[in-house]
Amino acid sequence: MAYSWPEPPVSVLFVCLGNICRSPMAEAIFRHLTVNNTCISDVDSAGTGAYHAGAPPDSRAMATLAENGITNYRHAARVLRPDDLERFDYVLVMDATNLQDVQRHRHRLLEHGVNERALARVMLYGDFGGTGGPEEVIDPYSGGREGFDMAYHQLLRFTRGFLAETLGGGQRVWGEVIMQTEY
Repeated sequence: MAYSWPEPPVSVLFVCLGNICRSPMAEAIFRHLTVNNTCISDVDSAGTGAYHAGAPPDSRAMATLAENGITNYRHAARVLRPDDLERFDYVLVMDATNLQDVQRHRHRLLEHGVNERALARVMLYGDFGGTGGPEEVIDPYSGGREGFDMAYHQLLRFTRGFLAETLGGGQRVWGEVIMQTEY
């Protein structure tokens, strides 16, 4: 049985607090695993706070990505904008506090008459962890490099879970040909 692919392609926004550690790492991993995937359109990341707006990702995040073969990622931190919830299909947040903050933004848009169907699905990224319950991505900012390694492996697992659940396990059907991509 062929899986029915999303039309148009899926767009994803990753959100954490400052947009210099977890959400840019999630974006970089996601981009790396979906390069040339026509099921994905727009991918970005943002923060709920403006603490680091315009700054590059934390050097420890970039080092962790590089150690795992992701060397071409560039990003400048930015703050979540209200129109992000209308622009993206999914807004995937890193922890419960981020989830509450984004849901508040979403609720304000609904109060101002925006159609719920026009808004992104806001979800905890850890819902795709495969453990049967929600998980939060650890915030490595105040710790050492080992926290960034742990966050990387969490994000990699969540990305694979999201892609498998949302994009049908990586199988894309074109006519009679089934292509298997490894996430």
